[in-house]
Amino acid sequence: MHAIEVQHVSKKFKQQSVLEDIHFTIETGEIVGIIGPSGTGKTTLIKLMLGMESLDDGQAKINDHLMPNFSVLGKVGYMAQADALYGELTGKENLAFFGKLYGLKKDALQQRQAYVAHVTNLTNDLSKRVSNYSGGMKRRLSLAIALLHNPDILILDEPTVGVDPILRQSIWQELNELRDQGKTIVVTTHAMDEAGRCDKLVLLNHGRLIALGTAAEMMKQFDVRTIEEVFLAAGGEEE
Repeated sequence: MHAIEVQHVSKKFKQQSVLEDIHFTIETGEIVGIIGPSGTGKTTLIKLMLGMESLDDGQAKINDHLMPNFSVLGKVGYMAQADALYGELTGKENLAFFGKLYGLKKDALQQRQAYVAHVTNLTNDLSKRVSNYSGGMKRRLSLAIALLHNPDILILDEPTVGVDPILRQSIWQELNELRDQGKTIVVTTHAMDEAGRCDKLVLLNHGRLIALGTAAEMMKQFDVRTIEEVFLAAGGEEE
């Protein structure tokens, strides 16, 4: 059983094709990066995988369940590109709110709060109102919420935008550890060094699947030496 299956997915908005015949699988226990130029459909693909957008053609499955499926979503941690946080609440109150939505009991919630705050370097900022957070802090809190219920699958849309390089390194170390524990992780990214950290890459351009494989396989396919050059060879440009 694949962790995620995207089967010949297509999507149009107002008769304009956004994604066309996208087909790939993601295995349990791997980090997969969805990369491509700005506006090529990465976020739309994420939403289709989760069942947050309707498909025109094809289907998406998570753990062999056709999406959307609310019982499956309870095992998925999702971090959107836009932060969906309550600014009038503190960071801790946001974590408590989402923890209760996930059904975490008091002791488990406290343990998970401490863990995700440590991972995202927010321990000393949880008592602050989120309206006073910087953009980077809000991204970190969104990531903490996605990690909160210890999901089997993490789907992260641009998780490290606005995060300083030292913490970005720490976050990727944690993602690697989660992968080694058997978690499945999907990230969209425009940072080419992050693309190189992924076990497998899905390269999109103009709504089409251009290449699928490891960074090394893509560089060999396009006969180039860097992921940046893969973008250029595929007819795109880095975001």
